[in-house]
Amino acid sequence: MTALKQYQRLEASGLWRPEPGAQRREVIVSLGDASLTISEFSGRALAHWSLPAVRRANRGQTPAIYHPDGDPGETLELAEDESTMIDAIERLLRAIERRRPRPGKLRLYLLGAFAAIVVGGGIFWLPDALLEHARRVVPMAKREAIGEALLTRVTRVSGQACMSDDARLPLRNLAGRVLGNDRTDDLVVLPGGVRDTAHLPGGLILMNRALIEDYEDPDIAAGYILVEALRAKQADPLGDLLDYAGLWSALRLLTTGNLPESAMDSYAETLLTRRPEPLPEAALLGAFDAADLRSTPYAFAVDITGESTLGLIEADPHAGDASQPVLSDADWVRLQGICGG
Repeated sequence: MTALKQYQRLEASGLWRPEPGAQRREVIVSLGDASLTISEFSGRALAHWSLPAVRRANRGQTPAIYHPDGDPGETLELAEDESTMIDAIERLLRAIERRRPRPGKLRLYLLGAFAAIVVGGGIFWLPDALLEHARRVVPMAKREAIGEALLTRVTRVSGQACMSDDARLPLRNLAGRVLGNDRTDDLVVLPGGVRDTAHLPGGLILMNRALIEDYEDPDIAAGYILVEALRAKQADPLGDLLDYAGLWSALRLLTTGNLPESAMDSYAETLLTRRPEPLPEAALLGAFDAADLRSTPYAFAVDITGESTLGLIEADPHAGDASQPVLSDADWVRLQGICGG
């Protein structure tokens, strides 16, 4: 499905440059329901651009040149003869722009809130209040754009996200099974870099290929995805980024719509190295129960002895019954080849 109802599938050829100075590569561009996917002709995904984060660099000129918001060094060129794809992207960008909060209004809102905070709370309360204000007012479209910009930075270290034609649908099925049918594009498999899983603003869940390739039971990968989604739900991913970046970065986001490049670069590196926060056992068991998943496979994957995860094993909400299968055997085999073996 695509973001435009008239197209079940829309693809075009283009020239993609991952960074300034890099050689342009001929690629296939696919329009999805929430993103542009840039892939090799073999089907391996090279980049995912959230539609609200797509910007055109040369409006009215050809070839049409696009880039992700906040990263003009990564570009996609579409030739004049790819007019169907260009027209589709332009229609979507116009629709998104109409729904986007106006920067002028946002600045006025910020200045009013800023003055109220200073008068009512004083200087010691200001930093926390401003960060909390930023968490509340930044719209989902901007969160998705920030997440995509962070993903671009992460993949410079980890390698481009894995994808193959055979694994595309199984990956969407896995995401739908664990995260919900409205989040089938939110799962990204990386060839390295990330420890096990990580999450980004806008809903993206990153996972290391080892969680798919090294285990025969898909319940293990599903468990890691579920737990990472729970972390993102319990602690706002954008809030975590703003806490890391600091007060002035939050102020810049609210007044200009962008975060400093240095803060984004540094935070992306942190995502790849930090250890995940532990979650309360009761919350984990509740999530596994609600998702109709066994917690035992995940528990033994985290600790092969089971000592530190004994509660998840003994209180497994679906240990004694047949939980809904995560994936069919055929889909799991296809998914295990997502990074090319």
